[in-house]
This record gives sequence, structure tokens and C-alpha cells, in this order.
Amino acid sequence: MRCQRPDVEFSELTIVRARPERYTLGPQKGGAMTMRIDPGEFRARPLRVHALLHDVPLEDAWAIPLSGGGAGRTIQDVRAVMVAGREASPTVVQALLRLRRRIGALFGWDRQRPGWNAESYADRLSPADRARSLVAPGTPDGNFRLLYRFEDEQLSELRNATVHAFVSLSLRPTPGGYLAFAGVFVKPVHRFTRLYMGAIAPFRRLVVYPAVIRKVQSVWVQRYGGSSMSRVGWHWSG
Repeated sequence: MRCQRPDVEFSELTIVRARPERYTLGPQKGGAMTMRIDPGEFRARPLRVHALLHDVPLEDAWAIPLSGGGAGRTIQDVRAVMVAGREASPTVVQALLRLRRRIGALFGWDRQRPGWNAESYADRLSPADRARSLVAPGTPDGNFRLLYRFEDEQLSELRNATVHAFVSLSLRPTPGGYLAFAGVFVKPVHRFTRLYMGAIAPFRRLVVYPAVIRKVQSVWVQRYGGSSMSRVGWHWSG
């Protein structure tokens, strides 16, 4: 089945017409298709993160079609193009990120506190997790710290004065390339967390994430080959 219309939804088996209250597509202007998916779809993926963060709310989940790429791509390849995509994001996205950094600096939101290290979920990792991980827990990953990185999945963690957040990235091959999944988990650290997340939700979901994801798809094609999602339909066969 080919997906070329803005009223489709992702499922683990196929793509079907969407129920609007459950699924939304990121903006289509300028090309690539991006999908915010229902949390239930994300939780159906066979990922380590679900057991590890069983008590942490899932704030957002996205499916990111990646055309081509060749055999043997790993989550590290996805992470590399995500970094590049964020750095190449549009001016409005860069301005929003700078604004957040300035506000955080003004109020001291991102200044580390000694007690936060004790709250890390690294203690939840099993010996098998640690043996399987390609990096040690606590390895820096931008503003986050990695809890683990497997070949096809990674989980990073951030603690500041507003949230205790986690970002899950995972990857699976498809007939035409790959499908990446991103899940954002947020554990409230005080009553302000819900207000904060609610205030920034429209900017994250309507501006920042779709714009960065489109850049990620573009960088993926440039680095690893494939077809632009704006020029071809995306074939999904489950």
C-alpha cells in the first residue's frame, strides 16, 4: 500500500485511513512525511524501554520513514543524522531552542544539582543490559546522558529543574529502507512540570519536531542514499 495522503495512520501491520482524534501527520509543506503516532502503537514495539520506564508517562511518539540507506544501518546512524538535522533546522526552530536556553539560564533550570545523579534510572539496568550496551551508562549524548545503546535501540536521560525526561530511539528495516521510532517520556519532578510541558507542547509538536524530522530525512538521503519522501510514496508492508 502506498501512503501519499495526509489522512493516513501508522499501524504495525499496515497504513490505513486515520481516525483524526488518534493520529496526526506532521506538516507536509516542503516535502517529507512525518508521523506522530498513538502511544499504544509505540508501546507495541518490542523495546527494552517499555519495561525500564514502565512507570514513566509517554509524552510523544513519532514514526520516521527513512528511504534507502543500504544494509546494516544502526541506531548510531540514526542518532548521527538527528544531530545533523537539528543543527540544520530552520531559523524559527533555532530561535525557539535559543529562547529555551536563555530562559533556562535565567532561572537556573539547567544548573546541575548533586542530588540529581542519585535519581538516574541507570540503577534499573540489568547486568544483561549493561553487557549488551555499546556504551557505558552515563555517556554524554548532547544535553542528555545515555542509559544504553544497542544496535537497534537507545535510551537517553535528562534531569533538570523542569523535568526528568527520557528519549527512546529505535530502528527497524523495511522493504524500502528503514523506519525509525522516537518516544519522549517525561516524569514530573513537581507540579510545575505539567504546566511547563503543556505550554511548550504546541511548539514541540507543530514546529520543532516536524521541522527537525524533515531535516533528518533529508540528511539521511544525502548520507546514505535513497529517495526523497516528497517525491515518492512510502511503501509499508509490515
